[in-house]
Amino acid sequence: MKDSGEATGAAEKISKSEKDQSWIPKIIKKRVCTTFVEDSFSNGRLCQCGGSRDAHTSVALGDYFSTAIVNHWDSAQHSSEYPTDAFGELQFAGASKRHSYFLRMSWDTLPSMVYTLMTTHWGLSAPNLVVSVVGGEGRAKVKTWVREVLRQGLVKASQSTGAWILTAGLREGVGRCVGEAVRDHATAASSVSLNKVVAVGIAPWGLVYNRDQLVNPQGSFPAKYYVQNSSRDSCCLDNNYQAFLLVDDGSVGRRGGETGFRAKLEDYISHQRTGIWASGSIDIPVLCMLISGEPSMLERVDLSLKTSMPWLVLAGSGGIADFLSDLLENLSSAPAAQSPGEGDGEAVPSVDLKEKVAERVRKYFSPDAEMDKLVEQALSIYQNKDLITIYHGEQEGPNDFDTVLLKTLVGASKQRASVNASPYNEELKLAVTWNRVDIAKSELFNGDIQWRYDDLEDSMTDALINDKPQFVRLFTENGLNILDYLTYDRLESLYRSVADGTLLYQLLQRHLVLRLGSTTTAPTSASVPQSPTKLIESKQSNEPAQQVTLFEVSGVLELLIGDVCQPFYYEVLGLHNISSKRRALKRASKLLCGECVYRDRRCVYPWTSLFIWAVLQNRSEMAIFFWEMAGESVLSALSGCKLLRELSKLEVETETKLSMKELAQRFENLAHDIFSSCYRSNENRSFTLLIRKSVVWGGTTCLQMGMGADARLFFSHDGVQSLLSQIWWGDMKRNTEVWKLLLTFFCPLLCYTDLIPFREQEDHQEEEEGKPYEDGPGRNDNYGTTVFSFSDIKHIEAETQGTLSPRTASIRGLGQPLKPPRRPFIVSRWRQFWFAPVTSFLGNVLMYFLFLVLFAYVLLVDFKPPPPAGPAITEYVLYFWVFTIVCEEIRETFFLGSTTWRQRLRVYIQDVWNKCDLTAIILFIIGLVCRMFDWSYGFGRDVLCVDYMVFTLRLIHIFAIHKQLGPKIIIVGKMMKDVFFFLFFLGVWLMAYGVANQALIYSYDPSLNRIFRRVFYRPYLHIFGQIPVEEMDVGKEWDMPCTDNVTLIDGGAEPCRTLYSNWLVVILLVVYLLVTNILLINLLIAMFSYTFSEVQANSDIYWKFQRYNLIVQYHSRPSLAPPFIILSHINLFIKRNIRKVPSVKIHHFVLQLRGKAANRLTTWETIRKEDFLTAQSKIQKSSDSERLKRISVKVDGVVKHLTESRDFDHRLRALETEMEYCSNALSWIVDTLAQGSTFKPPRPPPTSRDAFPSSSSSST
Repeated sequence: MKDSGEATGAAEKISKSEKDQSWIPKIIKKRVCTTFVEDSFSNGRLCQCGGSRDAHTSVALGDYFSTAIVNHWDSAQHSSEYPTDAFGELQFAGASKRHSYFLRMSWDTLPSMVYTLMTTHWGLSAPNLVVSVVGGEGRAKVKTWVREVLRQGLVKASQSTGAWILTAGLREGVGRCVGEAVRDHATAASSVSLNKVVAVGIAPWGLVYNRDQLVNPQGSFPAKYYVQNSSRDSCCLDNNYQAFLLVDDGSVGRRGGETGFRAKLEDYISHQRTGIWASGSIDIPVLCMLISGEPSMLERVDLSLKTSMPWLVLAGSGGIADFLSDLLENLSSAPAAQSPGEGDGEAVPSVDLKEKVAERVRKYFSPDAEMDKLVEQALSIYQNKDLITIYHGEQEGPNDFDTVLLKTLVGASKQRASVNASPYNEELKLAVTWNRVDIAKSELFNGDIQWRYDDLEDSMTDALINDKPQFVRLFTENGLNILDYLTYDRLESLYRSVADGTLLYQLLQRHLVLRLGSTTTAPTSASVPQSPTKLIESKQSNEPAQQVTLFEVSGVLELLIGDVCQPFYYEVLGLHNISSKRRALKRASKLLCGECVYRDRRCVYPWTSLFIWAVLQNRSEMAIFFWEMAGESVLSALSGCKLLRELSKLEVETETKLSMKELAQRFENLAHDIFSSCYRSNENRSFTLLIRKSVVWGGTTCLQMGMGADARLFFSHDGVQSLLSQIWWGDMKRNTEVWKLLLTFFCPLLCYTDLIPFREQEDHQEEEEGKPYEDGPGRNDNYGTTVFSFSDIKHIEAETQGTLSPRTASIRGLGQPLKPPRRPFIVSRWRQFWFAPVTSFLGNVLMYFLFLVLFAYVLLVDFKPPPPAGPAITEYVLYFWVFTIVCEEIRETFFLGSTTWRQRLRVYIQDVWNKCDLTAIILFIIGLVCRMFDWSYGFGRDVLCVDYMVFTLRLIHIFAIHKQLGPKIIIVGKMMKDVFFFLFFLGVWLMAYGVANQALIYSYDPSLNRIFRRVFYRPYLHIFGQIPVEEMDVGKEWDMPCTDNVTLIDGGAEPCRTLYSNWLVVILLVVYLLVTNILLINLLIAMFSYTFSEVQANSDIYWKFQRYNLIVQYHSRPSLAPPFIILSHINLFIKRNIRKVPSVKIHHFVLQLRGKAANRLTTWETIRKEDFLTAQSKIQKSSDSERLKRISVKVDGVVKHLTESRDFDHRLRALETEMEYCSNALSWIVDTLAQGSTFKPPRPPPTSRDAFPSSSSSST
């Protein structure tokens, strides 16, 4: 079955490939020689195309003497085009399972068509560089150092840049070396490497060995290609290449037929853009690399140079490569020596230069060659020498080959660059395209160049879109102002560049379709053009209203973090005053159809916006860098954690989901570490940091975001727990015993005694104010001076808004706060005790126990019949009690927080205990309604009994505050999940045994009641040892009256047991008990043990995390517990609706800082973050791996200097040789003149001196 499934999948894939490439024969053609032009060397048997006479349909015309008029074969004249019959996928028999692509095509096929086929239909990634290796063909042995240059230099550099390598693609010469190097690097590289080298073979069709195996007019998917004796060089296709372009000019066995098409393809690619969807800042760089080569390649080099194509010549590889290196390096274009008798010399004429070129041509080429043509080509090449770089690979080595490639391309681009362009722009764009930040740092950003903003803008966009965070960091450190760069229009363009198929793209398209409605359709992935170029054009041609805008981004962010944040970018779009989602959608659609003025404005929080953009795309390095640059470090890290964990829930791909979870955990660790640094620095400021309302992140706080992000590690920090403890105890000291609270609860006057210790706020404040301020000479705004009095924060009302408290004034950034009048001691102490969350919790627990006692009493003792006989008074009290509980649940759900009621309802339902409350209330209402009628009285009482269980189980949540019981509750909750898995296995085995056991014992029993009891209930009791042996074993006496009469059995009588199969019943019972009592029960125990050990190890973290919800709940609750809470509700109703007093505790302990206070807190947090990052950087630099890297860099530098010194030594030797020659020549001249009598010297010749003093003389 598995094989058939795989075969079916393969067949579907093949049929899809055939359908996608069925258009190829209609457009792509092949060439067949149709005119026989006799080859004089074959005695008339062969045509000049290489084919036999029988394979041609016609013969070239002759004259009356039978001499052919046509004596030279030309592909354009003597061959015809037909639909191609060789294309598709290629599988090498006996080689790897990976398929290659191939295409037979005419030499005049449009290169644009071929490039689109390769990138769109074959799926080859668009290159960042194309290196065309020219020469080195045939079976000549390739030199060892050339192999190393190809392996360690070319292929390695291409892998780091994401390049295409073009060769002949045959298993011979340089093509074979490149294929082996690509194979070795692909094996060593990671399977998920983004920069994969693509090797493309461009070979003549008539030269390919066994080409008949590729022929199939309908296409081959795949074609089986057999290669014999792969160890020797041959004209077989190399299996290490990803694609083959087999150029057909109608010839057979001739080389060079692909040269013209290859040059046109190189030229076409050099005019295409790099990057995702051609979003790069430069055209794709194309470089031709010459290795050895035949004399006929001079024409190829000359034609490419005329189109400004750069060339890299490997000196010493032989052939015309050596000729060109000699020509360009040793042929001087300086003025020639002047004649002795002339006062003013003239420059050597071009005739002399031509003679020197001709001399070198005669030196390197045979006399049979066309000397004049070669000389003209060499002169033309010499005139374009600036586009040629000579590389001495044997001397320099392959290690810096990528730098050589870069400098070669930069030198060529400088020749084509405009006058106004910066000379370093092209080099920067190439470095960005190849993602070589090391070259950019050493060559471009070393302090010698003053970069302008205009020079960096395009490269910055390229680096952002193509995920190159190191360049983004480099640009921001060297003159790029992010405030000028990031406008809202550019931010929208960044979101539009999101790759297809990603989760973010799908979410954006979903919200875009929602905005556009049913009248227009968004460019979804199904309707997107397959060609990247067409996709860009279609995106640019769309109306602005049909593109992704900030409104769609806001919708995605609301989906992910809308439960804790206000909508993003609403203020920019002018939607901040609209609360209805439908009205906001209509308003945004109307706004985006018109002129969008906001797009030209600068982004208010650029680093945060880029951080969100990077996080949504799961770009870890980019997101970390933007987090480092953004403000509000702790909250930003928690927000990134929240975004990634919500995205991971929506992600389908397992690998992407794991990477999102890992990055989310990394952000949580960063939040924990930064807050730890802040807490060590200043405890009070760190508390303010946790409850500060952020303008950047939609009005949320660190605590709210951490809770939404499920950041358990962050909540386990001592600083967070210290703040929560202060909130929990209010102004009472945290070491207060519980019995003192209970005693004061029943005797409230004890709060005025010293039984319960309270923190002295004013004394503590004065003591803190006396300390010098860290950031300045004094503390004029009282910021960060107090341990907060949470009773004041919680219950301050509008009556005191005219006279702000000192801490409220400091919160709002006022320089000279006004102190409110002090409350009397009786009022203040009363508020400090009763308004503390711990007091509210204690009162609710006690009253809840009374509620359960009352509920139990009503069910057991005082449950009266339906009206008019009932209900009793106690039952009415119970109804009122539940009514007050319902009122409180409604208040918590719909009247707390500033988000919309839908968001509040969604957050409410997400909590498990709120679901429990909702279930209990619904069951109570059903039971209450049913017990009022005679016909449903019993059912209503049953429902209320079950409801009592639900209300009682609600007690578990109350004990979550306890340090020992809290983790145990979590363990019980996780064990319940294990029980469900256990019950699944148990149910399968129980049903299998129960049905078989019932059928074996009783041959006929139609009673459904007995069937369900004996199939499910009785096997379940077997697990606990209740086994009716008398019924199961026929050898035992069974006093149950039974019958075999079918009529009586149908009437309900007990059937008799079957005797003959009882032995099988006993065996099944033994096996069933063995599996259930030993195997499954021990499996459950093992699952419980694992869960317990796992949670117990992190029990402290779990308890600290779940403690927050309980503290928030009781912090927001009124002090009175149900049923007396109705008084608090009436009081709140009068204040909010009659007196119009706004609520200050609509948020859970949220402080809003403005002005100087907000700036100081942000600055302080930034300093703490920088200190932390500096410490982390020092730790990283001191690690062994970093030390090894630095040592490696130094060793590379030493090796480079040694190589340079070796080069200097070589030059000095050459200079010494020249000096020796000059000395000999001068000696010969002197001797010649001395022997003659025509010239009498006025003085004797000079004596020779030692060039270097001897060691003895130097010592003296």
